[in-house]
Amino acid sequence: MIWLGFGIMGIMANAWVPRIPEIKVALGLTNSQFGFALVGSPMGLIVGAQLAGRAVHKFGSRRVALISGLEMSFGLLLLGMAHSVWMLVISLFVMSIGYSGIDNAMNTQAVAVELILKKKYMSGFHGSWSVGALVAAVLGGVLSHHTTPEENIVGVAIISFLAFIPNLLRLLPDELDGHLGTSEEISGKIPLFGKEAKVLWLIGFGLIGCLIPEAAASDWGGILLHEHMNIGTGLDATAFGAFAMAMIVGRFSGDRLMTKYGAARIVRLGGYFGGVGLGLSIALAVPLSSWNKYVALATIIVGFIIAGLGIGPMVPAFVSATGRMINYAPSVAIARVGVISLIAYYLGPVVTGSLADLINLPVAMYFPCAVLILAGYLSKAIKDEPRSIA
Repeated sequence: MIWLGFGIMGIMANAWVPRIPEIKVALGLTNSQFGFALVGSPMGLIVGAQLAGRAVHKFGSRRVALISGLEMSFGLLLLGMAHSVWMLVISLFVMSIGYSGIDNAMNTQAVAVELILKKKYMSGFHGSWSVGALVAAVLGGVLSHHTTPEENIVGVAIISFLAFIPNLLRLLPDELDGHLGTSEEISGKIPLFGKEAKVLWLIGFGLIGCLIPEAAASDWGGILLHEHMNIGTGLDATAFGAFAMAMIVGRFSGDRLMTKYGAARIVRLGGYFGGVGLGLSIALAVPLSSWNKYVALATIIVGFIIAGLGIGPMVPAFVSATGRMINYAPSVAIARVGVISLIAYYLGPVVTGSLADLINLPVAMYFPCAVLILAGYLSKAIKDEPRSIA
C-alpha cells in the first residue's frame, strides 16, 4: 500500500497547480503578490522537515503519516477556500508542513521495506508520486471546465484523505519501520557540520543537482520554447510533458536497473547523460528554430526526454542511500538532507531567472545542466550495501 500512499501524496501536492491561474485572477493578485504568497510553501516545508524527522524517530511513521495527512488535507481545504493573499500564505504553510511529515514518514517506510525484503523499491514508489502528480494535472484540467477552483481543490482534499486512511492501516507497524533505530548507537541527532555530517551534505548537494533541473524544466521549459524558439501556445508545453513522462519511465525502471548495475552507477550515468543531453539539445535547437521550428522542437524534446530519464531514478537513489546510513535514524537523516535540497529547489529557478536577465534564457539553462552533471559526480556518496533493520 506504500505505492498508493505515494500516489495520493502526488495528487494532494499538485491538486491546486492546474487552477493557479484562476486562483491568481480570482484573488486579484499581482505577480509580486502571488510570488509573496508562494513563500509560504518553502517555509512550511523547511519547518515541517525539521519537525517530521524527530517526530517519526520518536513516535513512528504511521502516527506521523496520519497526523500529517490530516494537516495537509486541512491546508488544502484552506487553500481552496482562500479569499485573500494572507489566507493563501497560511494555507500553503500549513499544507507544506503536513506534506513534509507525510513525505518523511512514507520515505522511512520505503527504506524499511527495502531493508526487510533486501530489494530495491524506492524508485518505483517515487514513480507512483509522479503518476499522482500527472493525474492531478489532468484531473484539474478536465474539471476546470465544470467546477470552480474551490470545488475542485476542496473535493480533492476530502477524497484524498479518505483514501489515505485505509492505506495507513496497511503500512509497516512501529516495530518494523526502524524509527527507533537498530541499536543504542543509532542517533536521533545529527551534527550540522563535521566529518560525520560530510556524507549527508554530499547527498544533499546531489539532490540539489537533481531538483534544480527538474524545477527548471517545469518553470522555464515552456518559456524557452515559446519566447526563444517561436513555438506556439500548446506546443510549447510538449517538452516538459515529454520530460515528465520520461521521469515516470525512469523511476519505474530505476529499481531493476539499480539492482543490476548498482545505484551509484545509475545515478552517475543519469547525471552525466542527462546534463550533457539537455545542454546539447538546447545548443542545437535554439539556432535550428530560425530554420525549421518543428525540427528544433523535435530536437529539444529529445534532450528533455534524456534529462527526464536520467533524473527519474536519481532522487529516489539519494533518498534511499540517506535512509541506509548506519549511524543515524533514517527519518532524521532524510529530514536533514531534505532541508538542504528543498532550499535549493526553490532558489534554483530564481538563479536561472537571474542569469536569464543578465545574459539570456538559453544560456541560463546551462546552469541546471551543469548541476545535473555535478549530481552525477556526487553519486560517489551512495553506498549500495544496506544496513540491517533488525
